[in-house]
Amino acid sequence: MNISKVITITLLAFLACLSCSSTSKDDPKVTAAEPTQGGWVVTVKGSVLFPQKGKVTIQQVNESGVVWQDTVVLSAKNTFTKKVKLTEPGYYKINYYNRQIVDFILYKSNVEIIAAGNDPRGNVEIKGSPEIEIIRKVQQILQRAESSPAVAKLNEEFAAAAQAKDGAKMETLRKKYLTMVGDSVAPLLRNEPPSLGVINLLEGGQVLDRDLYIDTYVAVAEKIKKEWPNFEVGKNFVAAIEKVKALAIGQIAPEIALPDTTGQVVKLSSLRGKYVLVDFWAKWCGPCRAENPNVVEAFHKFKGKGFTVFGVSLDRNRQDWVNAIKADKLEWTHVSDLKYWNSEAAQTYSISSIPFSLLIDPQGKIIEKNLRGPALHAKLAEILKK
Repeated sequence: MNISKVITITLLAFLACLSCSSTSKDDPKVTAAEPTQGGWVVTVKGSVLFPQKGKVTIQQVNESGVVWQDTVVLSAKNTFTKKVKLTEPGYYKINYYNRQIVDFILYKSNVEIIAAGNDPRGNVEIKGSPEIEIIRKVQQILQRAESSPAVAKLNEEFAAAAQAKDGAKMETLRKKYLTMVGDSVAPLLRNEPPSLGVINLLEGGQVLDRDLYIDTYVAVAEKIKKEWPNFEVGKNFVAAIEKVKALAIGQIAPEIALPDTTGQVVKLSSLRGKYVLVDFWAKWCGPCRAENPNVVEAFHKFKGKGFTVFGVSLDRNRQDWVNAIKADKLEWTHVSDLKYWNSEAAQTYSISSIPFSLLIDPQGKIIEKNLRGPALHAKLAEILKK
């Protein structure tokens, strides 16, 4: 078993651009965009190595899809120059004949893109983009870590711990791996100016663990709030980090007050005085149902030592919810407003996937997240011994 595969580092398509050229703030290839009233104009120029029949388009994209699109006209030498007016930084794509799509970022630097154009995995070179450069640097750090003897040793120890079902050891090794990578990446991102490259690397928490490096997330958010106060992308990132900060390890878990299976509203805070696993799940969630026997075992093993579970369902149908509780023998407090992903608790806790869980202490403070399998038992044994 490979520890990095268990942790799963998944970055956006920018990191597939292995051939992106190295640029820096002092590189003469980084040229400033032209300021205009209410914004600036960026020049995107480039060439296509293997032109095909069809058209080349440039698009601005966000989480909702395509915001703006225009055609790129190639010269007789298969080169192009496109002026793009911006009012804030953004994510862009160039689609070459529906055969190759290149992701890039535009801010206040002119960019040159050289692409094969005839193959999804064709060669790409992006010049003049500090945002792509920071992503490329982090990619190199991750690649060096993956091929290092230290990570190879961690992989061996992790595989042995998994074989022995030693959840505590697996968790220790997981954090060691995240720290080994994170300690190289965090200072780099903290020292960068506001950048969509940095935002791209931090969104999702896959490059830097949010709990281990919450100070880096907060520092970047503060810098963006100060220097990008009017950019929508900056506001969205800052708002997301405010939510992350509220759910960080060491913080008091936000209140949940929802109806139980009888319709009576039960508050999470009513369980103060015990260690509580706040478990987000649903009848329709296969991985949740697969984990339920482990949670049942932990509940019966530790309930007499000051531990309980607070189940929060994202179901929509009351009977489905109740039937699943009975079928899986979940003998603890359950609440739900039956609003699926629009559940009030799901919104408060920024739930985007389940199962999701938090372990909180008798004072309501978050002490761990997403403990599953042997790791849950190991952590409860550790804290309840004290």
